[in-house]
Amino acid sequence: MNARPKKVHRSGGGGKRIADYKAKGKKAARGKTTTKLLVAMTGKASAAKAAEGDEPVFAYIASLPQPQREIAERIDALAAKTLPGLQRAVKWGMAYYGVDGGWCFACGGFVGHVKLMFIRGTEIKPEPPVTPIGMGKATRGVEPTSVDDLDERQAASWMKQAAAMPFFGGKKQSRRRQAPTKK
Repeated sequence: MNARPKKVHRSGGGGKRIADYKAKGKKAARGKTTTKLLVAMTGKASAAKAAEGDEPVFAYIASLPQPQREIAERIDALAAKTLPGLQRAVKWGMAYYGVDGGWCFACGGFVGHVKLMFIRGTEIKPEPPVTPIGMGKATRGVEPTSVDDLDERQAASWMKQAAAMPFFGGKKQSRRRQAPTKK
């Protein structure tokens, strides 16, 4: 198995490790208890507050217990390596990743595993095998229980495919109806 990547590239350039975030004395390192993990998705994965940017995602990942933290760190590092212009946010108690203002996939820690879920997973090939409960009809993903369960080559392929078709929201764009032209 390859050594764990040490840097997590931020969209603003430079690099930052999740471990560096913990070492700076931020919330996760101040004795705050780790995130309470759920067995399955019930609308919100954790009590992590919604926020956009790298720092909230790093704090969320740092709050996870092992082995979920190690898996989430690997997924985050893989996303940073695979997708230029990566954007991060915490939404619905999970880390969300996107490009160009749209969201592509999410990563959340649960009891016994991590969910890596692709929002438009039915459109990527090969289709990821797990249909997560509570995530929408088109969402598909994988649920690694250890870092060794994560097929990084396949996950990177899915990340690239998902980035080519980011999800911008549940509302369809309304099109103006044009009057028929007379000939």
